[in-house]
Amino acid sequence: MTAYAARGLIGLLTPQANTTVEPEFAILLPPGYAHLNARMISDKPSIEARLLDYIENLAPACAQYANAPLSAIAVACTGASYLAGREREAELLAALKASRGIPAYTAATAVVDALRALGARRIALGSPYPAALTAQSIAYWQSQGFEVTQVRSAALDDARFHPIYALPGDAAATLVREMPREHVDAILLLGTGMPTLPTLRALQEVGAEAGVPVISCMLCLAWKAVDLLAPGGAPIAPWVDGSAWRARYLAHTG
Repeated sequence: MTAYAARGLIGLLTPQANTTVEPEFAILLPPGYAHLNARMISDKPSIEARLLDYIENLAPACAQYANAPLSAIAVACTGASYLAGREREAELLAALKASRGIPAYTAATAVVDALRALGARRIALGSPYPAALTAQSIAYWQSQGFEVTQVRSAALDDARFHPIYALPGDAAATLVREMPREHVDAILLLGTGMPTLPTLRALQEVGAEAGVPVISCMLCLAWKAVDLLAPGGAPIAPWVDGSAWRARYLAHTG
């Protein structure tokens, strides 16, 4: 292990223009864990083509790590999972695990594990995606055995440097406030590009009062790293109520 990663060093694969993954992951990871970031790069013209390029080229992206002593690989992209589909995603992760000799997972598979740990079957989605990708996400969650009961989508501004990564900090909060709580076991904020930690921190009490946990893909991505590497795993409840990361968030935001 390295000096700053006595408990584990995570190889974090991040979409090329994503400005959210690294700061949120750094806040969420407990002391003793660290991450080494690498960018997934594509010159494809459309978001859908780039996402597929990312997931089909995980091995070349991991070459950036060289011989760093990684403990696990976390693919910080959910849209790629939706487009590749559950089976192809599983094949690619298995191949990456076999070649690197360490666990590999995506933000989407981390969410699946978190929802199952919560005992959630009926989920509501807060989406930062265009309509077509939101539809693909619904199909993915259904393929994993979940019932999507509600969907709310953020207003995107195509004039910004990236319509998702440039979303304001309160975009996720708006989605959660608009979400009906009936017939819902959990509310899931989609994507790794939409900032979610301010919303999760502010709305934890709302979720608790309504009896509906609110989680995000980034929250699940970090939780899964600890769950894989900590002796005995990591209970999901402290991550949902914020006690696992609240102090680091407050220290970061002042």
